[in-house]
Amino acid sequence: MNIIPHQEIENHIITIRNQKVMIDADIAKLYGVETKRINEAVKNNPDKFPDDFMFELDDNEFEYLKSKFSTTKFSKTRTNPKAFTEQGVYMLATILKSKKATETTISIMRAFTKMREFATGYISLFQKIQMLEIDNNKKFSKINEHLNNIYTLLEDIMSDPKELEENIMGFIKDKKDR
Repeated sequence: MNIIPHQEIENHIITIRNQKVMIDADIAKLYGVETKRINEAVKNNPDKFPDDFMFELDDNEFEYLKSKFSTTKFSKTRTNPKAFTEQGVYMLATILKSKKATETTISIMRAFTKMREFATGYISLFQKIQMLEIDNNKKFSKINEHLNNIYTLLEDIMSDPKELEENIMGFIKDKKDR
């Protein structure tokens, strides 16, 4: 089995419309076919590619994509590229039935899974950090409350110097000592 390294596939997974997708030209390159073969598969099986499986980039998205990646990649492109979600890539595999397509799809699915696992771990870590911040804020809130009480008590004591003179460590001096 010819396994494509995860890193190579992950380099082709991008975020568009808040979804992790792969562009048709990148998928074609990984499958070892021309981009038009990918687009023919979609055209011949439109019922297999609902909008949450595959969508065509609008002009703004395509311009953004060209600005972020090498323009040579899109120099021969006459139409806006298609973006395939993980499910769309899998659906392509059901249409493109070569051994290479199967092996490539397995590698792509594993890359998507690894990215999802990483994201899940990141979210979990983020949630733990938030809980620590909340706990620390609660602790600091209690400490601040105690410090404010101490400050208020000290202010009260310092506001009446005569009472401070008369009371030493909480005891009242005998009248004969005065």
